Amino acid sequence: MEEYTMNALSYNTERAQLHIPEYGRNVQNMINYAKQIESREERNLAARAIIDVMGQLNPHLRDVEDYTHKLWTHMYIMSNFEIDVDSPYEIPEPETLRERPQTMDYPRNKSKYGHFGHYTEKMIKESAEIKDQEEKEYMTEVLANLLKKNYLVFHTHNVENSAIISHLKELSSGKLKLEDTNALKSTNAILKQVGYSPKKSNKKHKSKKRRK
Repeated sequence: MEEYTMNALSYNTERAQLHIPEYGRNVQNMINYAKQIESREERNLAARAIIDVMGQLNPHLRDVEDYTHKLWTHMYIMSNFEIDVDSPYEIPEPETLRERPQTMDYPRNKSKYGHFGHYTEKMIKESAEIKDQEEKEYMTEVLANLLKKNYLVFHTHNVENSAIISHLKELSSGKLKLEDTNALKSTNAILKQVGYSPKKSNKKHKSKKRRK
């Protein structure tokens, strides 16, 4: 108990590093003290009391599945796996907790035109194989407007409808052709849809004073 009191009066720079800082120094000291209790019965009571305190300090853990199990695991980590108590759960092995997760491969999708996006180009290739002519015409119009929208999101300036139609034809290997250019939305309508409004000039033309 004397050691616990001395720790409470010492500076943070003089104390050992916390295993899980989120619980604070006091909880760490409580666990260090509980490890030294000789009576197993009293040590178990102390461990359960510490678990209750840890749960109160981190109520957000209650939203985590099996949060009580997580609290016990945290207590073992903070005790450096040296606390000898009767846990309601299987005691975790230090080696399993120290294992690094496997590196996940970052998807490397290549797009011919980056501003259109990989998935848009994938949709075009799939739509190009549609057999139903009415459905194919509908998807051609939808994808043409999507190309124009994606282009304007990146460039925010006007683009010729003929250029969009040409790109759609190219990306679909000539299988998607938009005949009616009026099916494409206007640039202003698309920019307004994506929340972009061109800046208006605030300059006011001052009338020149005539010299007498």
